[in-house]
Amino acid sequence: MEETDQEAADAALLGDVRDGAWLDAQEFPPLRWAVPGLIPEGMSLLVGPPKSGKSWLIGNVLLAVAAGGHALGRLAVGSPRRVLYLALEDGDRRMQSRCRIILEGSPIPGLFHYKVTVPPGKVLPVLEAWMRRYPDTSMAVLDTLGRVMPPAMQGESSYQRDYRVGAGLKRITDERPGLSLVVVHHDRKAAAEDFVDAVSGTNGLAGSADAVIVLARRRKATDAVLKVTGKDVPEEEYALLLEDGTRWVLDGEDLRQSAANVERREQTQNLGDTSTAILDYIGRSVEPVRAGEITDKFGRNAAEYLRRLEQSGRLVKPKRGLYVVPSPLDDPELDFDLPE
Repeated sequence: MEETDQEAADAALLGDVRDGAWLDAQEFPPLRWAVPGLIPEGMSLLVGPPKSGKSWLIGNVLLAVAAGGHALGRLAVGSPRRVLYLALEDGDRRMQSRCRIILEGSPIPGLFHYKVTVPPGKVLPVLEAWMRRYPDTSMAVLDTLGRVMPPAMQGESSYQRDYRVGAGLKRITDERPGLSLVVVHHDRKAAAEDFVDAVSGTNGLAGSADAVIVLARRRKATDAVLKVTGKDVPEEEYALLLEDGTRWVLDGEDLRQSAANVERREQTQNLGDTSTAILDYIGRSVEPVRAGEITDKFGRNAAEYLRRLEQSGRLVKPKRGLYVVPSPLDDPELDFDLPE
């Protein structure tokens, strides 16, 4: 039977439809990470207010990946890998100073590359040229998107412009499996109930990204929360500390403990100084703490504070006279393999 033009057109349109049996038989490589649990392969947005420490944060990560150390002082990133930093709000002197502060005097790794200028409209060609020359690049950062964001074309809405720009950046990673591209961007000035809505501009940018990372920090505060979500990333919040206004450190020995510390901060938010101190003291102990030890340290009224903390669920008693801070349930989604 002779195939009609319509049948041929339908076959061309539907030729790549796959079924469940085909999908079930496939073996796909595991997701790769620049920083396990935080920055996956693909295009991610790092969002936060101006002067919140985003550049210090991403500089910390880039130098750790290039040196093969620990990002945020805690998270092992595997062997040294090549990185590119498009630091469009910096110069050579500031870059040198920032790197030396983050590295605390250690040599700046040779696999760390940076560029402080990009011709107008050339950010995609620059990234593509770099990837052709250095296809082993593991991570690239564009800091900031606002420096290269083009105006909307004639007849193009703001959403369409944002999605076009985001899709162009995402294409860089889609064509290069294993590459992590982080795009640094400012947040909205208005508060957002959903942290993904904190991304400045329309939803076109967040919609085109594989992951969104929001740095939430009050001005002059030494603590912050890193909020992470994505298509292949578990949605979670991690506690951070800012040392000397320059060095970001994970608040906890690992991601699981850091996530628990976010909850602990929330628990102590409306507590008085004594209750907070007692909760912190017990939380830092690896063994249950005796009530008498708390009384010796915090005075006779400590028993009343312990009672209130237990009633509110902030403390539990595994045995009579012993107190512990309840541990969060183990989350298998927070177990990650080291990058190769």
